[in-house]
Amino acid sequence: MNLLTKILVTIASSTSIGFGIWHFFVPAIWKWYSYIDSRATELIVAVRAINVFFSLSLVLFGALNLLFIYVGKANRYSIIVMLAAACILWLTRLVFQIIYPQGSINPILQYGMLAAFIIINLCYMISLYLVASQK
Repeated sequence: MNLLTKILVTIASSTSIGFGIWHFFVPAIWKWYSYIDSRATELIVAVRAINVFFSLSLVLFGALNLLFIYVGKANRYSIIVMLAAACILWLTRLVFQIIYPQGSINPILQYGMLAAFIIINLCYMISLYLVASQK
């Protein structure tokens, strides 16, 4: 694995892990459940489950990509598959941020998120290209 790939995967994966950890606390920080009728217990449970699943997925994808890049036990195909999955996930998030922007209350937050999603996606996409183009 070349140094540039390791640097790009480290940036993208560390940021993914950070977003995942931060997102565990988002419902409390933004008081998500105050917008839901307290009698809608199934909806509250569903939102909680989706958020935990999403948060944990970000942490696990980030950690697995780091492990695959640094441990040296993963084959090239496995690394390509993991990077491709991360690219698809982050590209989807980037498209959603463009079409349905979050953080629109504060332009710094909205465009900061957009910039972060672009950077993360580029890091993963360039890494994927570099790994896939190696012989």
